[in-house]
Amino acid sequence: MREVVLGGLKARLTGGSDGKGGGDGPVVILLHGFGARGDDLVPLADVIDVPRGTRWLFPEAPLSLNMGFGDSRAWWIIDFARIQEDRAAGRIRDLSVEVPQGLALARDRVLAFLKELPRQLPIEYKKTVIGGFSQGAMLTCDAVLHTDYPFAGLVQLSGNLVAQTVWNSLMPKRKGLPVFQSHGIQDDILPHIGAERLRDELQRAGLVLEWHSFRGGHEIPEAVLRRLGSFITNRLR
Repeated sequence: MREVVLGGLKARLTGGSDGKGGGDGPVVILLHGFGARGDDLVPLADVIDVPRGTRWLFPEAPLSLNMGFGDSRAWWIIDFARIQEDRAAGRIRDLSVEVPQGLALARDRVLAFLKELPRQLPIEYKKTVIGGFSQGAMLTCDAVLHTDYPFAGLVQLSGNLVAQTVWNSLMPKRKGLPVFQSHGIQDDILPHIGAERLRDELQRAGLVLEWHSFRGGHEIPEAVLRRLGSFITNRLR
C-alpha cells in the first residue's frame, strides 16, 4: 500500500500488480463514513473477491474530529446531539428533505480528486466502481449525480436519501447505471426507511439496483461483502 494526494485529498492505494496500486487494472474507489479513520475501509481490499489486478483507492476525509479515539475523520459535520435526541424520542428522521451543510464543499473536493486522478494514474472510468459506506455512500451518490464520468457501478453501503429535490432532478441522466445497495434493518444511525427511499428513487429514474437488506445494524456483514465482490467482478470484467 502507498499514499497519494489527488486533488488535495490524501488516499491509500493498494492492489494492482504490485500490491501498491501498480499496473493498469480496473479501479474500485471507496469512501469511509463519518467518525472513521482514513484507513477504515482499507482491509476490504483483502477480503472482497475481485478480478486479478484490480486497484483500490481509499480517499481520506479532510475534516479531523476530536472524538477521543484516534484520528477520526468526516466529509462534513453531523449534528450528533440531534441524532441522540431523535433516538431517545423514538423519532425517525426524514433526511430526504435535508441538504447537509457542507455537502457541496465535500462534493467539490471529491470532484477535484476525480479530475486529478487520470493525471497521476492510468485509469478508465468505464472500468471504475465508486462508492462508500454511510456518509461516504451519500457523498459518492451526490458526486456521481453531479458528473458524467462513465462509471461501471455505484456502491451504496448503509447510505440514505438526502437532498431529494436536487438528486431527483439529476438521477435520470444516470439511467442504466448499475448500483449495489445494502442496509441493516436494525440500523440506528441511518434509518432503513431512508435507504428504501433512495432505492425507490434510483429505480424510478432507471438506474439498475441490486438491493440487499440484512438483519443487522450500521455495518457491512460478510454476506454483503461476498455479494459486493460478485457485483464488482461483473462490472469490471
